[in-house]
Amino acid sequence: MATYKEIFGTNIEVLASDPANPVQGQVWYNSTDNVVKGAAATTAGAWATGGNVNQVRDGHVGSGTQTAALTFGGYLVPGTVIGNTESYNGSAWTELNDLNTARRTATGGGTQTSSLNSGGYTTTQVGITESWNGTSWTEVNDLNTARDNTAGAGADNTSSLCTGGYNGTANTGATESWNGTSWTEVNDLNTGRRGTSGLGIQTSALIAGGYTATAVANAESWNGTSWTEVGDLNTARGTMAAGADNTSGLVYGGAYIGSSALTEEWNGTSWTETTDLATARFGDAGTGTASAALAISGQGVPGTPDFLAATEEWNGAGSPLTVTFTDS
Repeated sequence: MATYKEIFGTNIEVLASDPANPVQGQVWYNSTDNVVKGAAATTAGAWATGGNVNQVRDGHVGSGTQTAALTFGGYLVPGTVIGNTESYNGSAWTELNDLNTARRTATGGGTQTSSLNSGGYTTTQVGITESWNGTSWTEVNDLNTARDNTAGAGADNTSSLCTGGYNGTANTGATESWNGTSWTEVNDLNTGRRGTSGLGIQTSALIAGGYTATAVANAESWNGTSWTEVGDLNTARGTMAAGADNTSGLVYGGAYIGSSALTEEWNGTSWTETTDLATARFGDAGTGTASAALAISGQGVPGTPDFLAATEEWNGAGSPLTVTFTDS
């Protein structure tokens, strides 16, 4: 019988742990598990277990990609706000320098080395904005309207969008655009709300879900100038989201009555329910794309100190998925 090397011209790679980013068709021997594994294409999107955060939390922000992410801020029961910042390398989280102003339910976006964090709640709603350069946070110009529970979108710390939220009196549809120096008020959402989720970039964004007097399913698309109502979510809730622009996205988790594991995909026209999270959660941070996303920490059971350390990694349909080979 021909050997693997005779067929493919190389030996099977021996690794102590599975590679962080396997390529479809790659085969290796895991010397810790004593099994042969490989990367096969998924026929449907699936959630996989990622590394645990060092600091569990709710109401925090995520930015970056599935293999180079950042999470910052948040709070702990009984309401202590935190400024903790952590980075993710695709397998483990590392603690970095804290925000200058600890707060929860802020918004942000960008990359692991260039992010923005704006608004949020300390003991009241704030407009504080901080810029991340890959090492530390620097306070920059505030939002025009102090608020929390906003949605954001942005490519880096020089271009971002902040929309919706609660200003201490009422829900708002206010939208502000960041040019790297200051915020400018632009056109409002059609439906003012808080707790909605945002994805995309400054000129091509999407928001979905959130709360008015109750949970809503409304989604709106941003073209760089104005918001347009588009197809609703299948299930109304406040959610976390990931996506590169307003033509493709993913929302997952969230809360309405209890926490949710629901995941929905956006194709530019409508939402389709797909594979659920392994653990229902809300208040988690989300980042990444519609094909490679992260669900970070959050709470499992509303009204209890049920904080989750687990990170879940989304691999969209056709993405490489690690499988173990057996005799059968």
